[in-house]
Parts: sequence; structure tokens; C-alpha cells
Amino acid sequence: DHRDLHLSLRRQRQMCIRDRFDSDHLMNPIHMNEALEVRLVPSEFALSQNYPNPFNPETTISYDLAEVSEVRLEVYNVMGQLVNTLVSEAQPAGRYRMRWSGQDAFGRQVASGVYFYRLQTEGFKAVRKLMLLK
Repeated sequence: DHRDLHLSLRRQRQMCIRDRFDSDHLMNPIHMNEALEVRLVPSEFALSQNYPNPFNPETTISYDLAEVSEVRLEVYNVMGQLVNTLVSEAQPAGRYRMRWSGQDAFGRQVASGVYFYRLQTEGFKAVRKLMLLK
């Protein structure tokens, strides 16, 4: 009858679930001949606000690359003068973090104040402001 058919289908469904899931080990093993590598690639370019901001003694600048790019990440003072180049190279798509310790290109500590950092690739440019407090 209808009830028996429903119970039979329910038992079959439970057996299928049991066959796929190893409840004793809380895992569902996958057997592969090769290693599986999963990389999250951003869908667009982005330059995030540094943190902490204001900072002392160092800050972190994060950016996303949606594709392989020639990247320049530079820090400028309020006069528009280049203070330091943090990145100048080709990089694959991905998420990046770069630390800046408030030093110029010669390794000298810069003065307290407002600075700008610029990310530039072939098809993307962005600028953000940061503040060094001593």
C-alpha cells in the first residue's frame, strides 16, 4: 500500500546517504591521483584602506588583482614626491598584503604626517590616504 511504498523509499534514501557519508569519521573521502589546489581569485581589482590607520610603527596595505598584472604600489608625500616603491613586479591574480614601516626608499624613517599610496596596473589605478603618527 501507499504507506509501505513511502517507508521503502525512505529506507532507500537513508541507505544511499549512509553509503556516501562515513558518520564514524565525519568525512566523505575523495580518492584522487593528484593534489587538488583551490585558489580564490578576485573578480575585480581593488585597493583597500590600510590598517591600522593612523599607524605607528607599521601598517598593512591590501590589494586584489583580478588577472596577471605588472604591479606598482608606491607611497607619496603630500607634495606628490615618491617616498618609496613597495612593489614593482609582475604578479599573478590573487589577494595581496604589503607592510610599510614608514621608511623611505633609503631606509630612513619618514616624518609624521599624511601620505598617499597608489596601486597601478595596466588597467587599474587607485589612490588612498594614510597617516603616520609618532
